[in-house]
Amino acid sequence: MNTYKNAINMDIVRYSTKEQIAVITINRPEKRNALNQEVVQKLKEAFRMAASDQQVKVIILKGAGSTFCSGADLKYIQDLQNYSHEENVKDSSELMELFKQIYTTPKPVIAEVHGAALAGGCGLVSVCDFAFCTTESRFGYTEVRIGFIPAIVMVFLIRKIGEAKAKRFLLSGEIFDCETAKKAGLIYDYFEEDDDLEGFVMDFGRNLCQQNSSTAMAMTKDLLIRIQDQPMDQALQTAMVYNAEARKTNDCKKGIGAFLNKEKPVW
Repeated sequence: MNTYKNAINMDIVRYSTKEQIAVITINRPEKRNALNQEVVQKLKEAFRMAASDQQVKVIILKGAGSTFCSGADLKYIQDLQNYSHEENVKDSSELMELFKQIYTTPKPVIAEVHGAALAGGCGLVSVCDFAFCTTESRFGYTEVRIGFIPAIVMVFLIRKIGEAKAKRFLLSGEIFDCETAKKAGLIYDYFEEDDDLEGFVMDFGRNLCQQNSSTAMAMTKDLLIRIQDQPMDQALQTAMVYNAEARKTNDCKKGIGAFLNKEKPVW
């Protein structure tokens, strides 16, 4: 089991750092790490901390216990029945802000998935840059099964896996396994054991930290987001500007200098 420094216990969401990696853990194992207003707020706070910490280059999102995240909390769903339209809009905006915050944070975000990732939990996986799971993991955008819609995650899922695959999962509400998730592009790989998953994710995060410039990763992630909805000529103009800006960064100068000297840059 890994030990972490700079640990901050926020009760239902834990935050800790180790080796330039921030680990954010949903900590409601007795509720299968279900989402409610407080969890969403604490996750937003934790991601703000990770984004602002200059020592952090990579973020890992996971769940405590045997489940990654089972979606919305039952009591929370019951309470929604009594919300006014204005209250529903405000509550919906909080989840929208969390998903957008994770998707646009300048640092790579890795989802470490064990057990179920359903509804809003599957939404969290969708907005991460990388996702890995165990063979026992199960996924599903199950909102339509209770008369609800996977509205917010839809915007991100189409970008991640394309419209045809997104339609299959969002309209059917099916619960699918790790192999199906990998073929669809939702996750990158899966492992037999939790320990293998945890070890691989940490190694994967370390490699990103050690091999890559944080500035370059941030600019690359931002450019990927920007150009997707732009016409080709506009996207090329945007890319050209980013190309020119990247050349002026200290990291680029450092990296090119090391390359010319046949050295490995230390990031």
